[in-house]
Amino acid sequence: MPDTWKTAVADVGPNKINLRGYPIAELMGGKTFAEVVWLALVGELPTPAQGRLLDAVLVSSVDHGVTPPSTLVALTAASTGAPVNAALAAGVLSVNRHHGGAVEDCMRALAEGIASQKEKGEGAARLLLAAYKEKGKRLAGFGHRLHTADPRSARLFALADELGLAADGVAMARALEREFAAGGKPLPLNVDGAIAAVLLDLGFEPALANAFFIIARMPGWLAHVREEWAREKPMRRIEPSAWEYDGPPERHIK
Repeated sequence: MPDTWKTAVADVGPNKINLRGYPIAELMGGKTFAEVVWLALVGELPTPAQGRLLDAVLVSSVDHGVTPPSTLVALTAASTGAPVNAALAAGVLSVNRHHGGAVEDCMRALAEGIASQKEKGEGAARLLLAAYKEKGKRLAGFGHRLHTADPRSARLFALADELGLAADGVAMARALEREFAAGGKPLPLNVDGAIAAVLLDLGFEPALANAFFIIARMPGWLAHVREEWAREKPMRRIEPSAWEYDGPPERHIK
């Protein structure tokens, strides 16, 4: 018999499915999807505040229209007749450094700034921006091709404050945004930067950052793929700027 190897994630046997020790049947209807994602990754259930903030992170990136590269690729794959797994996989494979991957880069930059601040004191945000400028590097998580004030970022930070979970990550992101403004070239914190700051304050490592974007965006990709199959002809030429929205008008939660 071969030597056994160890896993602490799941214990599965006849009539038993336990995630980190918790029966799946008890988690079903008892905990939110975001709370169970936390459990799977961290090993323990989050506090209500942690679960609520992670849920907001996932909701913030659920969709951003038909023009992001990953959505266009998923639509193109669907148009060719690809099955749902292939169309979604195409979207996943399009998440890279310049799309979705900015969360990880921003987490690492924020962590660098936080470490510098603990070592050198105030002014770490200014020094970090100067170092990036000297190297000719763009600081991920700031600026957006569409939004001058990303509503998702503001909401995430407001929730982090409200729930008492805003810490060094949020503080450094805010300091960097102030430094951009003081330098005469205001660059708003985009949702990637806000997610990076919040994930740092929730204790997640940068290597997991892109996974949160993928988990969050999957329902959006699926909705677009489904619509592609239902409304469009196969093998069409998709022009990214030629879309027109015909869904419900803006509405609000009561």
